[in-house]
Amino acid sequence: MSRGAEHGHRPGRGFGKMGFGQGHGPGGAQGLVMVGEKAKDFRGTTRRLVRYLAPWKYQLVAVLTMAVLSTLFTVFSPKIVGQAITILWTGVVEGAIDYRALMSILATLGWLYLLSALFSYLQQFLMVDVSQQAIFNLREDVSAKLPRLPLAYYDSRPHGETLSRVTNDIELISSTFQQGLTQMVTAVVTMVGVIIMMLLISPLMTVITFVALPLGIAVARPVIKRSQKYFKEQQEALGALNGHVEEVFTGHKEIKSFGREEKVIAEFAEHNERLYAAGWRAQFISGMIMPLMHLVNNVAYIIVAVAGSIFAAHRLVQVGDIQAFIQYARHFSQPITQTAQIANLLQSTVAAAERVFEILDETEEIPDSAEPKVIAFPRGEVRFEDVEFSYVKGEPLISQMNIAVRPGQTVAIVGPTGAGKTTLVNLLLRFYELDAGRITIDGVDIREMTRGDLRKIFGMVLQDTWLFHGTISENIAYGRAGATDEEIVAAAKAANADHFIRTLPEGYATVINEEASNLSQGQKQLLTIARAILADPPILILDEATSNVDTRTEVLVQQAMTKLMKGRTSFVIAHRLSTIKNADLILVINNGRIIEQGTHTELLEKGGFYAELYKSQFVGSRSELAG
Repeated sequence: MSRGAEHGHRPGRGFGKMGFGQGHGPGGAQGLVMVGEKAKDFRGTTRRLVRYLAPWKYQLVAVLTMAVLSTLFTVFSPKIVGQAITILWTGVVEGAIDYRALMSILATLGWLYLLSALFSYLQQFLMVDVSQQAIFNLREDVSAKLPRLPLAYYDSRPHGETLSRVTNDIELISSTFQQGLTQMVTAVVTMVGVIIMMLLISPLMTVITFVALPLGIAVARPVIKRSQKYFKEQQEALGALNGHVEEVFTGHKEIKSFGREEKVIAEFAEHNERLYAAGWRAQFISGMIMPLMHLVNNVAYIIVAVAGSIFAAHRLVQVGDIQAFIQYARHFSQPITQTAQIANLLQSTVAAAERVFEILDETEEIPDSAEPKVIAFPRGEVRFEDVEFSYVKGEPLISQMNIAVRPGQTVAIVGPTGAGKTTLVNLLLRFYELDAGRITIDGVDIREMTRGDLRKIFGMVLQDTWLFHGTISENIAYGRAGATDEEIVAAAKAANADHFIRTLPEGYATVINEEASNLSQGQKQLLTIARAILADPPILILDEATSNVDTRTEVLVQQAMTKLMKGRTSFVIAHRLSTIKNADLILVINNGRIIEQGTHTELLEKGGFYAELYKSQFVGSRSELAG
């Protein structure tokens, strides 16, 4: 994973859930969630995010109403407890306790706690349902968007980056929807309710308590500001570490083959050390906030306790009210701290939402024609007419390319690395759009066809085989939906794969593992050829399908490919020129242009680029044999 994997924060427990009796000393509060990444367009992204909640606006109103009621009942509780303490204190002083009044107050207190818990449960139940439905819709939108993105999007971004956006970022949004919104309401209502109750008990003691607020902010602000820098470093280090791990697991065979284990381990240790250092600094500095806040609040608590004792001695306030006020004062900073925590979380959530919306806003593939043409019986005539293409604007790769391929011809494409051979395949399949010119199949411009209909015309056998976790039969049948067992076996026989399949313990029911490592490279290649044979496409694309197999297997693969190519238009991307001697047409590409074309014999007689390329391979092979 890359950037975005850091969005694993989950909001802490809310003030309303804790109640007033569970604080740890005056001003006990949850730690702050520090997030380094901020939204670029907070307001616009928030509005867009809220639209996903809009279909459930009535449920949201009910959720917020129940959150307010639950919090208010909790806020009233210390005042009721204070009344009970006043009755007990008065009874002790006067020698007679009014148990009837005491029991009535305790019963009221019990109902308050019960109703608070009930409303809290109901609002959480409803909010879970609303948030999960909203996130379900967001995931559906992203899932529907990804297949519509052009290949250029995936080619230009690390896969871990996209994965992080559709998993970690959406999970953070889900968490905020589910808990953050109700916690914000709870914190605000609690803060307002606590201030009102404190003012009702004693305006003077409330002023004394307020003095601690700016002092606490002054103490915490520089610490928060400094810690954010380290949290940002922690996020970047985590993204780099996840990207490194993904890369290592993807290429673990290559790492072992080249003996680079020690270097990879050293790189991991470097990333890990950087993450440790940034994480340690971020957590240590942010961890200083609560002790500092406790110190400030404890000082305020002592002042309030002394002042309250003096007021009680002069009968300016009731003893029970002093107890209630102290309880309010102890928790006065908690909703403020929680509001700051949620504000930071909302910044992170909106930043995550921006990253998700960036995917949704990406330019999609050019839509298929409204009235697409369909080639009912493709013959396989292919033409490139004045084709121009560039991956990067202003840096042309293919210029004024013209190719004419007759039905059933075998066309070999050769040239140095980076010349544009694979690009031709991408253009044929319309993975990329042309800058100018056009490509036709049987006279029909491929842009006038749907991509689905176009790609059904082609079958591909690539150098890098692709098989999925499933049985051998399922992998071969991937070439054509609804294929029968007899057709699958017939395709395997035509590809010279039936023999080795039957030697496996489970035959065609053998399950290919996740990495397809329980088959040899040659066996995998034969299966991909069988898949192409079963698909029975009019046009074939073969990308050096024999380059990764041994000599004996190469003979089998070549035989299978010869059967597959019979009667079909075939494009063969070749690196070993000895395999294309019998091609009907050889196109020699260099720097995006066709510099030579003709048969193998014709090109050798010309003594040009192809002849030099062929001789260099032939001489190399002779030298190897002589050695």
